[in-house]
Amino acid sequence: MKSGTRFILLGGLIVAAIVGGWYWKTREDQSRAQELVLYGTVDVRQVELSFNASERIGSVLVEEGDRIKTGELLGKLELRKFQLAVDRANAQIDVQQQVVDRLVAGTRPEEIREAEASLNSAEAELKDVKATYQRVLTLSKKNVATEQDLDDARSKLETAEAKVKLEQAALDLANAGPRKEDIAEAKALLKRYKVELKQAEHDLADAHLYAPSNGIVQERILEVGDMASPQKPVYTVALIDPVWVRAYVSETDLGKISEGMKAEVVTDSFPDKKYAGWIGFISPTAEFTPKPVETPELRTKLVYQIRVFVKAPNNELRLGMPATVHIPLDQHPTKNADTRPATADTSSKHEQHDH
Repeated sequence: MKSGTRFILLGGLIVAAIVGGWYWKTREDQSRAQELVLYGTVDVRQVELSFNASERIGSVLVEEGDRIKTGELLGKLELRKFQLAVDRANAQIDVQQQVVDRLVAGTRPEEIREAEASLNSAEAELKDVKATYQRVLTLSKKNVATEQDLDDARSKLETAEAKVKLEQAALDLANAGPRKEDIAEAKALLKRYKVELKQAEHDLADAHLYAPSNGIVQERILEVGDMASPQKPVYTVALIDPVWVRAYVSETDLGKISEGMKAEVVTDSFPDKKYAGWIGFISPTAEFTPKPVETPELRTKLVYQIRVFVKAPNNELRLGMPATVHIPLDQHPTKNADTRPATADTSSKHEQHDH
């Protein structure tokens, strides 16, 4: 009897194990059918920051590991040369502005009165010279004055007449004022000096280095006294927004996902945390499976790269960190590009900047 009981119990356990295994396998298959699991690594965009000018560095204001914010001043070149250019441009503008103001204002009343007085004096002198010439001419006809006296009187008369014409022309010019062409030329030169001032101010601004966005300083390459140029990076910065997981999906699963679908990201470093994310980019071209990709499928198969953007406010996701992506398949696919972060550049032409 005891032996039969044992047989019955053993059979029941075997049946229970078979039923449990079948149930577990069925649930696992259903779970896999409702969820796509991908493996990849955390990725961020890195930038190398340089001064847009050539001069020795005057100051560097952040260290490796420092968090920086958009618009934060990171360093300055030696500014004396740039400031002198701004001061020189300002001085040129001041001088030329006086020239323009003088031409636009025209001739002063005092100058016109001076020209009129000079003309009156020349006319009075001409009148006196004419009278003298008439007397000498009369005496010459009576043979009292010599031919030389007559020639001298005639020469003085011609000189006085020419002087009157000259003073009259000066008065006419004073009344007319500056020519329009002269005013236009002076204004054009003033405009040129103002453009030179803007260029000098732009060069002065380029002597300052500002953070393009929020990030973390990874490396400080140059120091105070080093010669900077646009070709020499001063800092390497990791941008903390956006952060994404670079993963690869097989061609058979490609039709199950689309841009905008929600996802969850889990890492080995924080296994109890699930980070909300969404598919922000699916590559339009296939490639052979990269060696670092952790996937149980054959590496010779063609796969498509995707980026799953992640919300990680505490900066817990680091560059190169392995991550597992869970994509529920029971959601309505969407192609809404607005679900992607504004700072994320998903075009393939920027792939060379990704690390």
